[in-house]
Amino acid sequence: MTAPDAKAHLHRYLQIARDALLWKLDGLSEYDVRRPLTPTGTNLLGLVKHLTGCELGYFADTFGRPFGETLPWLTDDAEPNVDMWATAEESRAGLVALYRRVCAHADTTIETLELDSPGRVPHWPGGRGDVTLHQVLVHMIAETHRHAGHADIVRELIDGAAGLRADVDNLAPGDQRWWSEYRERVEQAAREAANR
Repeated sequence: MTAPDAKAHLHRYLQIARDALLWKLDGLSEYDVRRPLTPTGTNLLGLVKHLTGCELGYFADTFGRPFGETLPWLTDDAEPNVDMWATAEESRAGLVALYRRVCAHADTTIETLELDSPGRVPHWPGGRGDVTLHQVLVHMIAETHRHAGHADIVRELIDGAAGLRADVDNLAPGDQRWWSEYRERVEQAAREAANR
């Protein structure tokens, strides 16, 4: 595979994860996209906000390609974990639009630079901060897919929707009854294993 093909391949996997993440917000109320569904507060819109900062940091700052906007949750005096949830004043439309703009800026960085183009991630410890575009692409693919997986679970908890896309869920075929029986079998196996 040539370097341009490899870069396009990596870029495609990043875009698949971005699309999966944003799909998880479709059709939900303002409350549902914001409500925390884990003990640590994981919520759908917060995941989008967090990944906005990640894309900006890794594809703009790392390669000296300023975005032109300062995100208040990325300043030195920002409240801890403020990038993981949306305030009532931050609109869903505004955060999604910002994510799309930041991704477009990242896409320009990806398209402009070579895979071996150097960059610097100052917050990576142990002398690992000197990176290439290739390393950052792999990192952001992993980061985005990880959080898209979180979003998949959160969305399933909200209304049962699960999978990669609305038209391709990547789940075993089965109706609600099948899934209920399947879940019960998994639960029974867990109880039996615990009692051995």
